[in-house]
Amino acid sequence: MSLAEFEDWQLALAEEYAREQVAAGRWPEAGAVDRAREESLARLPQGLATPRMLLLRGVDADGEPVGQAWVGLDHPRGAPGVAFLYDIEVLDSRRGQGLGRALLSAVEAATRDAGLGALELNVFGHNRVAIALYDSSGYTVTAQQMRKAL
Repeated sequence: MSLAEFEDWQLALAEEYAREQVAAGRWPEAGAVDRAREESLARLPQGLATPRMLLLRGVDADGEPVGQAWVGLDHPRGAPGVAFLYDIEVLDSRRGQGLGRALLSAVEAATRDAGLGALELNVFGHNRVAIALYDSSGYTVTAQQMRKAL
């Protein structure tokens, strides 16, 4: 990932994460993008050069970007030997072509190559497409948060 790609991705990531948090009822809309950006920057204080972070760019056979992924080699809650997938995204125009599955496989391989034995992630409950991908890729639910509007 180039520096320009990184900066564009950081903004898009913050906007999407903020939308997800607002939709899930976890954050108010006001200030959500700024909050998301602050959280991301706190985890990536040195940008692309932040130690123990993998920032992967997915490209097609022609070398055209199709998506990206962000993996922390140290779990945010300290789980030993477990990496954490903070983000995986395929461009809207390239979805439905098996590229998400291919990118996820590449993430898993990079995680194994880094010496870790497991990969964990969070997925919003309304993201049925992602849940289906993770289910079919062998991921299991280890914790679940639920909410009911009253």
